[in-house]
Amino acid sequence: MKLYNYFRSSASWRVRIGLALKGLDYDYASIHLAKNEQFAGAFANQQVSHLVPALVLDDGHWLSQSMAILEYLDETHPEPPLLPRDALGRARVRALAQDIGCDIHPLNNLRVLRYLKNDLGQAQDTVDRWYRHWIATGLAIVEQRLAGTAGRFSFGDTPGLADCLLVPQVYNAQRFDCPLDDYPTVLRVNAACLQLPAFAGTHPDACPDAA
Repeated sequence: MKLYNYFRSSASWRVRIGLALKGLDYDYASIHLAKNEQFAGAFANQQVSHLVPALVLDDGHWLSQSMAILEYLDETHPEPPLLPRDALGRARVRALAQDIGCDIHPLNNLRVLRYLKNDLGQAQDTVDRWYRHWIATGLAIVEQRLAGTAGRFSFGDTPGLADCLLVPQVYNAQRFDCPLDDYPTVLRVNAACLQLPAFAGTHPDACPDAA
């Protein structure tokens, strides 16, 4: 397999974590978003969304969207599982994952921030306020959900799908100096995850294209 990703892309890091939790090997292919490499070459021809990550399977099929990739990995390599065995448990995990992947992350994506600044002419301070507002709104919901589900990790004492999304989102918030003191459960779970090689070893700072 080959993973097209960018070291600071939170969606890419989700998939790196999932692959590591599953113990799956892959070739690391860097697409540098800040340099607009997503719009050039063979990647742009294949990945019509011009977004990372993209996972190319051994048979040549391309998969896109981090949640779809993670669930594909869970279905094709079921051990260790990223999702609970019961339907209610899976629904709850997916809900928390989508709190992050659908409600927080898209509003703080690089292309959104670029549009606010470059196309709408917003000052950097305004863009930063936008970012921090949606981080605070989203993580407040995640904190409340975790209060009823968290053990060592987001759902009990085994890392799973929700943790794959939580840790990259906290990293992004920290990069932009978002206040996080109001989310103690989020921070506790994040710290527990980062003690595991699957999270620490795939951290943006550990990636070959880190710069």
